[in-house]
Amino acid sequence: MRERGLVVPMRRLEIPASNEIDDMKNTAMILTEILRILSSLNSVLMLFVASMDITSKETALGTFLLLLLCLPYLSVAAIYHPSEQLSINCGSTSSVMYDGRNWTTDLNFLRENHNQSVAALPTAVSPKEGPYTHARLSRTQFTYSFLVNPGPKFLRLFFYSTAYPNFERSQACFSVKAGPYTLLQYFNVSLNADVDPASSGILFREYSINLKDGWLNVTFIPNTTAQNPDSYAFINGIEVVSMPSYLYYTNSNVDNADYPKLVGGESYQIENNLALETKYRLRLGDRDIPAAEDTGMLRKWDVHNEYITNPGVESFDVDNTTKLNFNKTPDYTAPDPVYRSLASMGGNASVNMGFNLTWQLPVDPGFTYMLRLHFCQLNPKVIGSGYQIFLIYIQDNLVEERADIFSWSGKLKGVPVVRDYAVIISAPDHQKKANLSVKLHPHRESLIKDAQLNAIELFKISDTEGNLAGPNPDPRIQATEIFHENSIKKRRSTTRTLAAVAGAVSGVILLSFIIVFFIIKRKKNVAFNNGSNKKDETSHGGGSSSLPTNLCRHFTIAEIAEATNNFDELFIVGVGGFGNVYKGYIDDGSTPVAIKRLKPGSRQGLNEFMNEIEMLSQLRHLHLVSLIGYCYESNEMILVYDFMDRGTLSDHLYGSNNPPLSWKQRLQICIGAARGLHYLHTGAKQMIIHRDVKSTNILLDEKWVAKVSDFGLSRIGPTGSSMTHVSTQVKGSVGYLDPEYYKRQRLTEKSDVYSYGVVLLEVLCGRQPLLRMVEKRQVSLVDWAKHRYEKGFLGEIVDPALKGQIAPHCLRKFGEVALSCLLEDGAQRPSMNDVVGVLEFVLQRHLQDGANVIAVLESGGDYEDSTTEDMFSSSHSSVHVSDYSNSSGLNSTSYPSKESDRLFSEPVFSEIKDPKGR
Repeated sequence: MRERGLVVPMRRLEIPASNEIDDMKNTAMILTEILRILSSLNSVLMLFVASMDITSKETALGTFLLLLLCLPYLSVAAIYHPSEQLSINCGSTSSVMYDGRNWTTDLNFLRENHNQSVAALPTAVSPKEGPYTHARLSRTQFTYSFLVNPGPKFLRLFFYSTAYPNFERSQACFSVKAGPYTLLQYFNVSLNADVDPASSGILFREYSINLKDGWLNVTFIPNTTAQNPDSYAFINGIEVVSMPSYLYYTNSNVDNADYPKLVGGESYQIENNLALETKYRLRLGDRDIPAAEDTGMLRKWDVHNEYITNPGVESFDVDNTTKLNFNKTPDYTAPDPVYRSLASMGGNASVNMGFNLTWQLPVDPGFTYMLRLHFCQLNPKVIGSGYQIFLIYIQDNLVEERADIFSWSGKLKGVPVVRDYAVIISAPDHQKKANLSVKLHPHRESLIKDAQLNAIELFKISDTEGNLAGPNPDPRIQATEIFHENSIKKRRSTTRTLAAVAGAVSGVILLSFIIVFFIIKRKKNVAFNNGSNKKDETSHGGGSSSLPTNLCRHFTIAEIAEATNNFDELFIVGVGGFGNVYKGYIDDGSTPVAIKRLKPGSRQGLNEFMNEIEMLSQLRHLHLVSLIGYCYESNEMILVYDFMDRGTLSDHLYGSNNPPLSWKQRLQICIGAARGLHYLHTGAKQMIIHRDVKSTNILLDEKWVAKVSDFGLSRIGPTGSSMTHVSTQVKGSVGYLDPEYYKRQRLTEKSDVYSYGVVLLEVLCGRQPLLRMVEKRQVSLVDWAKHRYEKGFLGEIVDPALKGQIAPHCLRKFGEVALSCLLEDGAQRPSMNDVVGVLEFVLQRHLQDGANVIAVLESGGDYEDSTTEDMFSSSHSSVHVSDYSNSSGLNSTSYPSKESDRLFSEPVFSEIKDPKGR
């Protein structure tokens, strides 16, 4: 019997009789607890003795020796024995056994004495033991010092976000430094804890630090600001555990072929002067592996279920009998159960070839990460090389084109192997999180069309300044609490004020105050109306035209400030020409909204502000962003919209680390945006021309529904049968402007069609309309696409993430409609209704052909399918139709063509109806 690092010779144990089942259960429970304690006996003994005073050490030592003498049949068989293991119970004056180790008092490690030690206030979910019952807190800086051997160490920090006497939970905001490394900065503990309600306020952070000398100093620094003058730092538990020299750091003495592979590069060395933060340690089994069951370093292995994107894939345990052979990696790399469980794609080969086994891991952008993948081949059907081969993609980059675990293992079963990769995650503006993706796909030459993985470890690597700190998460929950607290304070304040007034003044004076109040209120309303050029005839009265308040809500500046935590920068989710866009919460924090605030000096001003209010107040459609209200007060111009969870379309095409959209998703988004524009052109009382159609003005909600936004530049179209255009000053965005409108200053709805055609090319090619740092002929996306289409090479410029997803006839038809939108003569361009019809047809054909096109990779992987290679190769003079797809049934129209009407006269969906407003 093997249990948590201990070997128990079962032949010496007396087995109870069958009628003593209850006694047997009790005995088993006691034995399990003894085994758990003894698994870290050496380090526990050292710490226990160190914690005693001199007169008590002999007694302590005798106690442990007696315990060993009483258990002669148990022997320690730990895989790795740390030279240091310090588990510190911060704020406590006594030691406690918890989770397989002895947590000792922190008094011998503190430098300063001006901090406080307090017990956590009890709650319904308070931890009953371990390092979470007490805390060390201070409103000034304090430091722990540990004298240990040089070399790599795990440094673990344990936090319990709860109420402590004289310390408000929300005011815990601080930085943590360890030697030259910044581990945490402006760390708001309650904000981080509230992201995961299941955590019950418990937070854990693990770091790897390579010490040059024997001192490890960990400093806690409160981030006191004018907004939070009472901020404090606290810690519940600290753990320092030594690790093998090259567990995660790179051994410079080995061949660089064994270094981690840099995704998109050659290799990457995890040097000793770098610090690491453990972001994920996931085993692909059905239960967590607790710290006490690790190989001696007290690492915890979590299950992966939260991060795998394939809902039908299950993890399972395999072969618990074969002895693992650690001849490719040290036996302390991971515990045995890690390699005896895995996730695979299942037994249906045809289904497996149509999707990827995918994990998405949220990370902080702006850092390099080390990704470790664990493998062990125990499949009885794999009896040789080539039986199971698969491809590995990281961030949609092919890093292993023939992953063969059996070959990696020296053609032996049960040999654990690891593969390390370095991944650079760029940092787009104001993006707090990005996804790091891991995708596996069966190789077409594999005898078993399957892929498998046993475990994932991911570490953030410190930057050049030794920083590991990331941003605090979206402060929604914190904001909600602030709103409720403010509401309570306001109600209490109001009650006290009214009571004082009622008891202090007479009815006549009170009536006078009321009269004065209404006079002041009236003056403010007059000022508002004058400031808005008398366009706002609300319930206050006074204007010549009106803002329909029955459809548009008016917010006070106080409500907006409350919704954004006084315009806290943490709430900023975007920046545009208008100004900052904040994510806020209204109605006591129950409703998320997007709040667009005009910045001083913006190129947009009062006219655009009033124009958007008037336009959107009268429009309601599934594919138009909804305006909730506005604020025009104290020189502030603010618009409040429904919040779009997935941001802009451009965020998912380029310039971010978001996973690439599939071809199906892109078509659905294009159709939605086209429907919104069609409604503007034909569905409202008067034609509305948007004038600023671009990918950043197409927003996506949580269900990926596209919504056209930003109507500040919109204009009413031609009114009356005699008018064909509107003569107006040219406005819009460079790269999207209709050349006919630009040259003649004549605006029609076909100007929107042109801009939308540019968006279609963005969607197809995954690049911006203008790129300055490329060769001259590729600077303009429109010119480049026209040139490649005319030469028959449109497939050459398709987004590489779409390779293998588009049937050739769908590509051809999509290219035709996009380039027809971009015709020089606006009259020759299709209407948005025609565009919707053709895109619907392309989507229908894509769905029909999906089962027949071999390389249907939902997330955009490429696995060398020769039937689709032609379509994207520059070595062919035309776009070829795959043998695996049917003819489209549509006549091709070359670009440019005077017969563009023929393209749109063909039948599409008979059931298509104009989208209705909601």
